[in-house]
Amino acid sequence: MKERNNDKGKSLRPTSNRVREALFDIIRSRVENARFLDLYAGTGAVGFAALKEGASEVFFVEVAKKNIVEINKAIEKKELGGQTKVISRKVSSFIEWAEEEGLSFDIIFIDPPYHTDEINKAMSAIGKSGILKEDGIVIAEHFVKMELPQMFERLEKTKDYHYGDTVLSFYKISEDVKV
Repeated sequence: MKERNNDKGKSLRPTSNRVREALFDIIRSRVENARFLDLYAGTGAVGFAALKEGASEVFFVEVAKKNIVEINKAIEKKELGGQTKVISRKVSSFIEWAEEEGLSFDIIFIDPPYHTDEINKAMSAIGKSGILKEDGIVIAEHFVKMELPQMFERLEKTKDYHYGDTVLSFYKISEDVKV
């Protein structure tokens, strides 16, 4: 995966085509008519792929203004305004807001910057919140050397898929801690 600098000096590391194709091979049957959340959206490639696969609605959450402009341009060009929402908030703030608004998602994809602890913070926040539907899934993309725990609050890891230096970790709401 190629790294590029965004306007905050952090590297933008888009999900590679290989990993994105593998992801949608795994979740394709769940995407149709799903409400999809793309956290740390970056270029928005994963969210746009979800729309292409039949998601009914995609929320893109991103803070980098340059990326937001590009996502909005793509939405306008592809005439997807009725199926998308672009939210300029930090992920933790978005999760709190989404829960207050009663929003819930079938699929949550999270791809924070590698080599930070953002993934742990965000996964814990998702696990504490009610934004994942009972039968929903969370997919966390992360660096292969970062081992994610089996549990994040009420989220339980179900499987890891390895693609070179990238891992996709799948989580669902644990049967043991459903409310």
